[in-house]
Amino acid sequence: MVARIFGFAAVATCLAMPVFAAVALSDAAGSYTISPAGSSIRCSVGKVGGGGGVAGAFARFKGSIRIDNSNVGRSQVNITIFPESVGTGQSRVDAFLRSDAVFDAANNPEIQFRSTSVKRTGDTSAVVTGRLTARGKTFPEKFTAELAGLKAGTIRFHVTGKVLRSRYGMDVGTPIYSNVVDFDMTLTGRRG
Repeated sequence: MVARIFGFAAVATCLAMPVFAAVALSDAAGSYTISPAGSSIRCSVGKVGGGGGVAGAFARFKGSIRIDNSNVGRSQVNITIFPESVGTGQSRVDAFLRSDAVFDAANNPEIQFRSTSVKRTGDTSAVVTGRLTARGKTFPEKFTAELAGLKAGTIRFHVTGKVLRSRYGMDVGTPIYSNVVDFDMTLTGRRG
């Protein structure tokens, strides 16, 4: 269940990256490579009745962001998460998440998010819609991205979103554990 959540978080992060802030689009326009330094992809699954949910992060991921200043809607975000890198601080839980019960990392070594549209919702925010693929299943997902900084060729986004793990065959533990995976990501891109 946690593994499913993590996979969705990775995708959410990818989607949220093409947000355009109060910074002029001409300043933010360009292509960026997501850097592990300064980036994090975290996710959590709550437990019904409160307390005792599962939270973790992915240590390995890669991606790119392209901001189109002539047409924000044509901007792109691509993220790949490696589910074998999931970590919760508990080795038994990590092994379970990597197993075929959740991420099935041995047979599905990547979780991918590919944006299909970016819609600006404010001076520094956008909704990124795209296709998330996990465990061989692909569905449309949406993430909210907030521009958190632009400085010296580096751009940073805070990305959040919710994904239903049952869509991807990762709903082990429901209804005790929520079907909803909450993603909270910080994505830092370096202009390339």
